[in-house]
Amino acid sequence: MPFRLLVPFGLLCVLLALHHGAPGPDGTAPDPAHYRERVKAMFYHAYDSYLENAFPYDELRPLTCDGHDTWGSFSLTLIDALDTLLILGNVSEFQRVVEVLQDNVDFDIDVNASVFETNIRVVGGLLSAHLLSKKAGVEVEAGWPCSGPLLRMAEEAARKLLPAFQTPTGMPYGTVNLLHGVNPGETPVTCTAGIGTFIVEFATLSSLTGDPVFEEVARVALMRLWESRSDIGLVGNHIDVLTGKWVAQDAGIGAGVDSYFEYLVKGAILLQDKKLMAMFLEYNKAIRNYTRFDDWYLWVQMYKGTVSMPVFQSLEAYWPGLQSLIGDIDNAMRTFLNYYTVWKQFGGLPEFYNIPQGYTVEKREGYPLRPELIESAMYLYRATGDPTLLELGRDAVESIEKISKVECGFATIKDLRDHKLDNRMESFFLAETVKYLYLLFDPTNFIHNNGSTFDAVITPYGECILGAGGYIFNTEAHPIDPAALHCCRRLKEEQWEVEDLMREFYSLKRNRSRFQKKTMSSGPWEPPAGPETPSSPENHDQAREKSAKQKIPLLSCPSQPFTSKLALLGQVFLDSS
Repeated sequence: MPFRLLVPFGLLCVLLALHHGAPGPDGTAPDPAHYRERVKAMFYHAYDSYLENAFPYDELRPLTCDGHDTWGSFSLTLIDALDTLLILGNVSEFQRVVEVLQDNVDFDIDVNASVFETNIRVVGGLLSAHLLSKKAGVEVEAGWPCSGPLLRMAEEAARKLLPAFQTPTGMPYGTVNLLHGVNPGETPVTCTAGIGTFIVEFATLSSLTGDPVFEEVARVALMRLWESRSDIGLVGNHIDVLTGKWVAQDAGIGAGVDSYFEYLVKGAILLQDKKLMAMFLEYNKAIRNYTRFDDWYLWVQMYKGTVSMPVFQSLEAYWPGLQSLIGDIDNAMRTFLNYYTVWKQFGGLPEFYNIPQGYTVEKREGYPLRPELIESAMYLYRATGDPTLLELGRDAVESIEKISKVECGFATIKDLRDHKLDNRMESFFLAETVKYLYLLFDPTNFIHNNGSTFDAVITPYGECILGAGGYIFNTEAHPIDPAALHCCRRLKEEQWEVEDLMREFYSLKRNRSRFQKKTMSSGPWEPPAGPETPSSPENHDQAREKSAKQKIPLLSCPSQPFTSKLALLGQVFLDSS
């Protein structure tokens, strides 16, 4: 049977040898320990500058050493940086920030917020921090990870986004007012990524809370995009969510589309969903047929396949990392090396790069310290150990420090040609760029766990395994533990129904034993008295109390289905026939 091997990046280290310390083309090898400390210093220079000059605003303005709200007034940089703190090993600051966020963040505000950005940065950041809380030494409440203050905050934020999905097509508006819902005059035109980038966060939220509405709306949005693809298998850039008609018909893998493809793959891994992977693989065929030229990816007309923009966008640099997740390493490396030549030319990736001319595009010469090329380097290094990938990490550290470091943090590079700066430090710099750089140089980080260590956690739904690796990053680099989705899924009614059956089994077994003993002593046999075999709802509470006191639970089954164990070992078999 034909199959593809799908490997979460955190487990690639099990399957492929790494070659740390191998010399690069210039004869020198970047020292991971040295650059790991450099990256950590970068983080704290930016993070401390935000706390001192910008908190509680969303983001830091590094040139004027103050702050401003950008995506909704959530203290966004603090949420985005939270899981990075733990990855860098700072558990005390993680614990402090958790308390700060609970005391200061309020979603019941009259603010127009981006549905897409709020999901990936706020909901994703809170979910990730919630699932990492125990590892960070936070005293979690009973029932964790199926309950907890950060989970409740994530759920509250996500519920504020749900009105955006109330459209005839099920595809969401791009903006929602957190207090009043969708404004009456809101534009119905939304980018493709703004529609198809919810399944990772929303499915996680549904699995942890037991409320299916989040996953349901995310799946409907994904399917409507799939049904709207052209006859040649491509999707455009912007669509009217009321009519389902494409407004911008440029097809590519970059801005406005990018994370839709990313979430088909990551959603497939996270949820063990063959249908989502099959959808991506169909798109991948069309992308190769119509947009790929010499390992570059151009923009084409979605119905005809004719080239509309022969440009490379910096946001497209995530693609080699995504290719590595489906095992397409050779193509991923070739495309990565194309993108790396652009970095070497400018010391960063311009937003737009004209491929035929080999130069920047007017008014798109900036580099806002984006993470995508570093992200791909991290994935590919886990897969190949190629020292060229460490060299990109080294170049990124040197470039960012030389060009964009200022007294109060790191500033967006407005123009890579003359290194002019802009007065903004995006929250994704701490959430993604620094995080991926650190993980590139830290091969033993817990994120890279190969399954050799894990935590067994008792939940209201039985025992589950957490922290075994295979973390799925959302598109803002917030890691989600896929095993957590199996901790809270069973409904309580189903749980007690199965436990009742098990108690009945053990009760019959005990009765049989008693019968044998009494028969041997010639004594009369009588049915057992008491609530040993609960047969009515009134007995459930007693059964639960009794079960909780037992050291060995009556029901001791694996908490994850067989397919999830395969995923944990880095093996997902897809029938491509």
